[in-house]
Amino acid sequence: MSNNNASSSLVVAKRTVKQLRLEASVQRVKISQSATDLKNFCMQNAHKDPLLMGVPASDNPFRPPKSCTLF
Repeated sequence: MSNNNASSSLVVAKRTVKQLRLEASVQRVKISQSATDLKNFCMQNAHKDPLLMGVPASDNPFRPPKSCTLF
């Protein structure tokens, strides 16, 4: 029974070491560089953003329906 527990904890330890090695090998980027990249992306795509530019009335699926009158 204790042999089973020892092998189980060994498997968990090996899995943990493997995960830690994987995380240590990840290439890190400084926050200042990420923030600059994000700002540049937002500025380059601002003209496509409907929250900034609005939606043309012809393309707006939520526009109020037009009323129809008969003469």
